[in-house]
Amino acid sequence: MPTAAARRPSHPTRPTRGRSSLIAGCVAVAALLGLTACGTASGALQSTSASAPSSGDTPQQPTGTGAATIAPTPSPDASDAADGSGPAAAPPVAPKSKTPVAPAAQTRTPGQPSADAAPSSPAAPAAAPPAHTGPDKVIGSTASGGRTVALTFDDGPGPATPQILDLLAQYHVKATFCEIGQNAAANPALVKRILAEGHRLCDHSLDHPQPFEKLPHDKAVHEITSARDMIVQAGGPGTRISWFRAPGGGFNADNEHITASLGMSSLGWSVDPRDWSRPGVPAIVSTVQSQLKPGGVILMHDGGGDRSQTVAALKQLLPWLVAQGYTFDLPAS
Repeated sequence: MPTAAARRPSHPTRPTRGRSSLIAGCVAVAALLGLTACGTASGALQSTSASAPSSGDTPQQPTGTGAATIAPTPSPDASDAADGSGPAAAPPVAPKSKTPVAPAAQTRTPGQPSADAAPSSPAAPAAAPPAHTGPDKVIGSTASGGRTVALTFDDGPGPATPQILDLLAQYHVKATFCEIGQNAAANPALVKRILAEGHRLCDHSLDHPQPFEKLPHDKAVHEITSARDMIVQAGGPGTRISWFRAPGGGFNADNEHITASLGMSSLGWSVDPRDWSRPGVPAIVSTVQSQLKPGGVILMHDGGGDRSQTVAALKQLLPWLVAQGYTFDLPAS
């Protein structure tokens, strides 16, 4: 029977061996997973067991205010790759060169835009001038200027025309009568008297359509030329018509050009007492007195209705004009 000294030493009990294995395993796991949360400002984790980076690693950039924060590129870890427990390695980033690279030289013909210049668009054609829609020249002053005044009477000849002619003769005034073609044709004796007493004639359209500026071209031509022909025929040989006055002052480029092509000027006015509306004699007189300036053209009416107020107002205005030092003239042409 072997002695106690010759006995083989007994193996450690299983619990002791299991505890040692557990401790060794914990150490290995701790070594494998030994990561700290003390990363850079970017929040990336670093291994506590990592040594100084190798020459192929990108060094960690300093953190702090004013410095660019760049996430480090951790070195590949075999254990991380084996069990996937560590952070995934980011792809390596090539360091940027600090030396700027000059752009390739470009050859450019003088006057030719550089390659990086915005392409120039074709030159826009010159803008056409806007269509003319207003009058070129509508006369509203006397031929002589200064302290002169021109009296004009529209829409005749009519029943009031003889009375007006008598008043004008009394003050040795020469006026302009803007006649409706149909009225001239109906009263040729009055047209002849107007001319015989030294007054002048003006075309005021065939039958006074309004708004005159809205008429089509052919209609405007008919209104102006027909009236002129009728007035000339009523006045007899040698009758001259120097102006055309559009009904209601409805001038536009078209009827002005028609007028000019017939050798007439476009006649407007500067004082309008609206005597045709029969506002009352005092209103007619006061409007003329307040609106008139030297060289003005006064618009009144000798036809188109009851013109008794116009005649009565003219009896007051003629002596007033003389007293104010006005002399009487014809409109400019």
